[in-house]
Amino acid sequence: MKTIAITLGLTALAAFAPASATPTVGEAMPAFDEVSIDGVALNNETLADTVYVLEWTNHDCPFVRKHYDAERANMQNTQGTSVDAGAVWITVISSAPGKQGHVSADQARELTTSRGAKPTHIILDEDGNMGKAFDAKTTPHMYVADRTGTLRYAGAIDSIRSANPADIDTADNYVLAAVNSVVAGQEVVNKQSTPYGCAVKY
Repeated sequence: MKTIAITLGLTALAAFAPASATPTVGEAMPAFDEVSIDGVALNNETLADTVYVLEWTNHDCPFVRKHYDAERANMQNTQGTSVDAGAVWITVISSAPGKQGHVSADQARELTTSRGAKPTHIILDEDGNMGKAFDAKTTPHMYVADRTGTLRYAGAIDSIRSANPADIDTADNYVLAAVNSVVAGQEVVNKQSTPYGCAVKY
């Protein structure tokens, strides 16, 4: 009888266990409520009716440096083109204090200027709450939402999983393709890919 009771108890707990935190393409973006380094409230409500991109980053990660490489400026160009198309670009730094990639607000601003980056907003997610809500695994890890707050793309920035900037020239930029499709009201062709890069330093 004890075995049966324990089994029933575990079954009941499993039934009420929370669902996976992994965001699902085609469903609503996870709930988040953050403030940018410039004091702008950023959450599901303030971003309603907005196409937006979330970019997880760590400036010390070689995979991030690949896409911010001065010669090719892939991330900067993707940011600028997306913003010009009407999207909001939000860079998220989830590195915890004392971990690789952690920066202050002033350091984040300096990095933006020195690299010629073009995000609309920057979030310092020091407690990792936002990163964990989105199950952000790598830097970079990218998400694209449409105007209804639906996740339309999640994964890598492009199709070549390397830290070599030379590979950018022949890679398919999944994020830019997703933004262009969403802004045009079209279906995203490549909806999901496996992110690659350095582990997020929670």
